[in-house]
Amino acid sequence: MTNPWEEISLSDYENHMKLDSVMQLQNLNQMMKDQFSTYPVSSVMVLGIAGGNGLEHIDNNKFEKVYGVDINREYLAAVTRRYSDISNILECIQLNLIEEADKLPKAELLIANLLIEYIGYDCFQKAVKQVQPQYISCIIQININDKWVSDSPYIHVFDGLDEVHHQVEEDLLIQTLDNIGYKKIA
Repeated sequence: MTNPWEEISLSDYENHMKLDSVMQLQNLNQMMKDQFSTYPVSSVMVLGIAGGNGLEHIDNNKFEKVYGVDINREYLAAVTRRYSDISNILECIQLNLIEEADKLPKAELLIANLLIEYIGYDCFQKAVKQVQPQYISCIIQININDKWVSDSPYIHVFDGLDEVHHQVEEDLLIQTLDNIGYKKIA
């Protein structure tokens, strides 16, 4: 079965995310800047990297390795094109986390922004166990109603995501990570 994320074009995804009514591309960019600079690490893995939003904040003097992981080949090809300035440390990995988390390499920092909602707690826990990071930094979307995709002209592009969407709650995510030895620090 094809994952719906393999069918969503990067331009539709990014155009939706950057709309003034959505503002996720812009907000995530600043949050990723903080994620990259906060932790004393030399390797980072970004799960669900999409088009690489935020990678311009990678400090070549700090990081020795940056892994970008996504299920969509088109997204990873865009990352490679857009961030050729860090090609010496950037490695893009195309895989389905639900089926292939055991193929992930190790990294000191694991970033998962707006991703856990599409793989679920168990799969995320499995990925964390495989990567064995010192730090995990995640951004989740808390939904206050039944709508979990912001209204936009692109909304129907995301119709297939109902098949893989999981409602994620902060307390349950903290408990899931606590169960495998990770404690909330901020």
